[in-house]
Formats: sequence, structure tokens, C-alpha cells
Amino acid sequence: MPLRPLVLLVCFAISISWGQQPAVIVAFGDSLTAGYGVESGYSYPDFLQKELDRAGRKYRVMNSGVSGDTTSGGLARVGMVTALKPAIVILELGGNDGLRGLPLASTRANLDQMIVKLQKSGARVLLAGITLPPNYGPDYIKKFEGIYKDLAAKHKTPLIPFFLQGVAGVPGMMQGDGIHPTRRGNEVVAKLVLGALKPLL
Repeated sequence: MPLRPLVLLVCFAISISWGQQPAVIVAFGDSLTAGYGVESGYSYPDFLQKELDRAGRKYRVMNSGVSGDTTSGGLARVGMVTALKPAIVILELGGNDGLRGLPLASTRANLDQMIVKLQKSGARVLLAGITLPPNYGPDYIKKFEGIYKDLAAKHKTPLIPFFLQGVAGVPGMMQGDGIHPTRRGNEVVAKLVLGALKPLL
């Protein structure tokens, strides 16, 4: 076969192969995403992958969770996420900001910028909200929770109002620190996330 048609054939085969690659979903967050305190393979993104596979959905879930990360840390590494060319990003950040009592305006601005950058890259964003322990006071907690609601409305992104719904405070679902889910808790979180993801799939 002449060289030029052979080269074209190889390029076509490569393009077909690339086209068969599953779309990427990036789980972008802190220790709740990273799977802090549970064995490898039992984070919520791991369970989410299993749920998608079971449903016949051709997606590859990538875990970009960093324990202890704040929204400023997330903003600093958002470029690493967009470089993965994700179809969908599950954005779960802000809990550590709240626990540290960081300025709400900074948390809001950082999340806002991350959503803008992710959407500009072509990714659809699922925003995961979180709350704080009661000792932070109702006024602060209400304003903190409002950040997620406001940004979801502003950027027209689906929202999980409380990422640990059905897990927080439930016996057997949370580790001894009362902050991080157990293996069983992560499985419940994955089901919650999948339900919110369905309109984006």
C-alpha cells in the first residue's frame, strides 16, 4: 500500500480508538472526595464509578480530592482539572473554609471563579453544598449555605444542597471524627451524587 493512504488509515484508526474512550467525570474536592480514613477503593468516587458501570454509563470517574484543601487551594489547581478535558466536574469544596472560619466573601469568590473556569473549559458543573456544626452559629451557617444556593442559581448549575444528606449523624455512616463518611457512608454519598448527575449524563 502506498505510504500516504497507509498513514491516513493509521490516523483514522487512532481517531476511532480515541472516540471510543469514555467521557471523564472529575470529582474535585477535599477529604470528603479523597476518601479520607477509608481503605483505597472505597471513596465516594470509587462507588460512583461502580454505579455508573452498573447502569451501563460510559464514563470514567477521576478522583481529584485533596484532604485539607480549601477553596483557595482548589482555585490554584483548577487548571489541572480542566487539563483532563472533563465532560462533568463534581465540585465539592468549601467545608474546610467554613471550619476554619475563613471570610465568606473569599469562599464565594473562589468558588465563583472555579465554576467560571470549569464552564469555560466546556465542562458541566455539579455543585455540592455542605454545612457546618451548630456551634458556628445559625447566622454564619445560613450565610455559608447560601453561598452554594446563590452560585448554583447564578451559573445555572445543578446543586446538591447537602453533600452528606442521609449520612451525617446516621450510626455507622460516619467515622469517629463526625466529619468523614465511613465506607458505607461513601456508598450512600455516591448514590446521592448519581441522582443529581443524571440530568447531565
